[in-house]
Amino acid sequence: MQRLFVIKIGGNVIDRSEALDVFLSRFSKIQEPKILIHGGGAIATRIGEKLQIKSNYVNGRRITDAETLDLVTMVYGGLINKKIVARLQQLGSNAMGVTGADGNLLNATKRKPGTVDYGFVGDLTPASVNQDLLRLLLNNNIIPVFAPLTHADGTMLNTNADTIASTIAVAMCSHFNVRLMYCFEKAGVLEDVNDPASVITKMDQEKYASLLKAGALHDGILPKLENAFDAIRSGVQEVLIGDAEHLEKNTSADTTGTLITL
Repeated sequence: MQRLFVIKIGGNVIDRSEALDVFLSRFSKIQEPKILIHGGGAIATRIGEKLQIKSNYVNGRRITDAETLDLVTMVYGGLINKKIVARLQQLGSNAMGVTGADGNLLNATKRKPGTVDYGFVGDLTPASVNQDLLRLLLNNNIIPVFAPLTHADGTMLNTNADTIASTIAVAMCSHFNVRLMYCFEKAGVLEDVNDPASVITKMDQEKYASLLKAGALHDGILPKLENAFDAIRSGVQEVLIGDAEHLEKNTSADTTGTLITL
């Protein structure tokens, strides 16, 4: 079965133009089929501040009211997505920038209010993914670049980029040998957030539960780990969380970072 890389790049890398440029240069050299999903929360927050739109988070996830939805649609689907696509085109990679609404690629469900009302936020299942269109793009050597936006009932929805990456990886596992990768600014999941050398090279569910109970994990890493374990339980063969600078190594057999297993 052919290899497919489903790669999510974090907002902290996107926020640093030099780091993003290096990442995209390395990404463009991957020869196998690939899908890129990007975040961009830091940029959205900064532009929101200029527009006097306050950002609110619960458990590392943004609360999306109507005003914030307009902001993230503009920043994620426009500014960030098109800058990435333009740079990949310059590097000789035929990328196509998309949201979940384009070609009905990700048909979500608006999250119902619970203990927390996240607002205009989309939830996904593997059935939400338009696998036929994704395969058509990949088979024609087009690289889909997803902004973290989905849609439902004529409304755009803010959707966690880690969740999008995980859901796409699961949906595509029946067609490809998928390696799901979360690339950000750290070498992996850290046991001590203040110690860059404290990388947890392997993490199973027992280790995860122990760290969670001890409150040792930073809020920002929790969605990645939740989605990583969901993906593994749903058939994705490999999930790796690591430094964007190690992309070349992490797309080979000799990986670094944190390897997620059952």
